[in-house]
Amino acid sequence: MRLSTISHVAVFAAATATSSWAQSVPAEAQTVVASTTKRARVPFGAGERMEYDVRFGALKVGNAHMEVVSLDNLRGRAAWHTAFWVQGGNFLYRVNDVYESWMDAETLSSLRFVQELEEGGKDVERRFEIYPERAIFIQTSKKPQKEEKSVSQPLDDGSFLYFVRTIPLVVGETYDFDRYFRPDRNPVRIRVIRKEKVKVPAGTFYAIVIQPVIKTKGMFSENGHAEIWLSDDERHIMLELKSKLKFGSLNLYLKSYFPSPNS
Repeated sequence: MRLSTISHVAVFAAATATSSWAQSVPAEAQTVVASTTKRARVPFGAGERMEYDVRFGALKVGNAHMEVVSLDNLRGRAAWHTAFWVQGGNFLYRVNDVYESWMDAETLSSLRFVQELEEGGKDVERRFEIYPERAIFIQTSKKPQKEEKSVSQPLDDGSFLYFVRTIPLVVGETYDFDRYFRPDRNPVRIRVIRKEKVKVPAGTFYAIVIQPVIKTKGMFSENGHAEIWLSDDERHIMLELKSKLKFGSLNLYLKSYFPSPNS
C-alpha cells in the first residue's frame, strides 16, 4: 500500500532544517559531514520535518514537530541530529517536552541524548553522552558524573522513533530489542497491532499501527499505553500518536510533512 499524496509538501523544508536546538549544540556537533561518509540506508534525511496538532481527547491544546535537524560530526562520527518537541495542555495539566538525539549514521546507535520534560508543573532535564564502542554512558546533567554500563547498540527515546522506521513491520508480530541505553529498562518492545486507513489533517493514509513499550517515564512508558500510526510504505512517516497521561489522552495528528530536500 502506498502513502497518499500530501498537499502540504513544499520547498519550505530547506528553510526549516536549522532549529533553535542547533544553536545550543556544542561546536564539534555542528560540523557538516561530507557526503562520502558511510551511512546505513534510512528513509529520512536532513531537513525532513513533520508538524502535528496536539489534542487532549477531542480538544486541540497545542502543537508538536519532529525533524531531522542535520547530519553532524559528533566525536569523529557522522551522526543524525533529530529532535521531537511537544507542547500543549489545559488548566489542569500542561506538557512541554523535548527529546533530542544524535544517532551514529552508520550503525544507528545513540551517541548523545537530551531529554527536557515539563509535565504537570514538574521540570526534569537529563543529558547523556553515550559510547557504543565501550558500552557505557555518562549522565552529564547529574553530579558527580560517572560511567555507567550500557549496551553495544544503544537507543534512546528519541532515536527509537527513527530506528523503528527502518525495520520491517509485520502485523501480529512482537519485536523485542535489548538496545535501550539503560540495560535495566530492556527490552524495548514493539507490538505490530493492525493495518487501517486513517484520516489526519494532512490527508487520508494507509497506516500500520504499532504499540511501543519502554520501561521509562514519558509518552512511551508501560503506563502510557502509547500507539503510533506509521504510513504503510517505505518511509514509515508518523501520522498519529496517542499516549495516556494522568489527566487524559495526549494525541498527535500530522498536519504537515516536509521531506528532506536531498531525498
